[in-house]
Amino acid sequence: MPLGVSQLFPRGAMTDLSLRMQADVFRLPLPTKGEAVYFDNGKPKDRAPGLALRIRHAGSRKFVFFYRHGGRLLKLTIGDAASWTLDKARTTARDLRVQVEKGNNPSAEKETKRTASALLFSSIKDEYLAARKPNLKPRSHEQCARHLSKHWKALHKMALGSIDRATVAVLLRTIATNNGPVAADRARSNLSAMFAWAIGEGLCDANPVDGTNKASENKLRERVLTDAELAAVWKVAPDNDYGRIIRLLMLTAQRRNEVGSLQWSEIDTRTKTITLSNSRTKNSREHSVPLSKDALAILLAIPHRAGRDFLFGQGRGAFSGWSKAKSMLDAKLGDVVAHWTLHDLRRTGATRMADSGVQPHIIEAVLNHISGTRAGVAGVYNRAAYEPEKRAALDTLASYIKTARAQTAGGNVRRLKTA
Repeated sequence: MPLGVSQLFPRGAMTDLSLRMQADVFRLPLPTKGEAVYFDNGKPKDRAPGLALRIRHAGSRKFVFFYRHGGRLLKLTIGDAASWTLDKARTTARDLRVQVEKGNNPSAEKETKRTASALLFSSIKDEYLAARKPNLKPRSHEQCARHLSKHWKALHKMALGSIDRATVAVLLRTIATNNGPVAADRARSNLSAMFAWAIGEGLCDANPVDGTNKASENKLRERVLTDAELAAVWKVAPDNDYGRIIRLLMLTAQRRNEVGSLQWSEIDTRTKTITLSNSRTKNSREHSVPLSKDALAILLAIPHRAGRDFLFGQGRGAFSGWSKAKSMLDAKLGDVVAHWTLHDLRRTGATRMADSGVQPHIIEAVLNHISGTRAGVAGVYNRAAYEPEKRAALDTLASYIKTARAQTAGGNVRRLKTA
């Protein structure tokens, strides 16, 4: 028995009975009053120094661990014997002993975690977003903040340590019903990332998102617009910022936000090229986009606004209001073009370039993809920019779109076959 244990239990009834095996856990008698402590007295190879079974007169049986820190005798509750086996308690006690021998105080660390887990979700959310901001692109950080603030609003007043898997699962079903399965999966991913960070910061011990179901299979979209649909979208695109963005997306096959956030400083009308810095691209690689005659004409028709570098949008930022503008465009299209997204224009552009004979590695260069022929070892050693080939590919795409528009309008136009 460690020195000083008896002083911790002045009303307890110490006995000579021993805790040797699992059967003893519930065989040892209840004390007539107060509590009794039985230290691990198993075989030397099994015994965990400092481990004891505390039995109270009311009937509770819990494993506890005794140790010395800073000259004081301390104890730490390991767990209830109803759910902890003696072997499991011994393993935990040995781990705790290692911490003590390193100079740590397990009781203080447990209390710190208990205090941290009592912090509200809302305060941890703000800390997490601040910590992640330097490492996330502005739009990614904005989306993360939106998911944690809007979709997980029901958790804001809950203590971090009280949030369990059942609570998360119920809210995920609600998000999927109200906002769709894709939104639910993205909200799930952002919540999981926040809890993973909180675990690393010592603010909680478990991630309640683990084990919850995804709302969708996240299957890759395969929607490619037909020539008639391309022509229809071009025709009804409004004569405003959104309409110009739509047509540029069709002609350049770039990402929505890359075009919607275009700045005059990124456009060189002399070389007929857009240059996106690594901070503006998804893969963090500088990317040049050659401009076809039609694409350049759209850009040249946009008036410069004093004191503003962004081509599209109002105020200080880039273009916003995507959902509202898309809904208005869909209303004009009716059933002519249904169930499509702006990203489908990018996929359609890549497909039509391939149909026109453009080689896959050139299409990847146009899209700024690091995959296929530009991935792995090949991507490291083959850093060719393919600028002439990219220009020819986008000129081909512009010609394809012009021909599709003419044919849909009833013009007698034939598409030239590529060699």
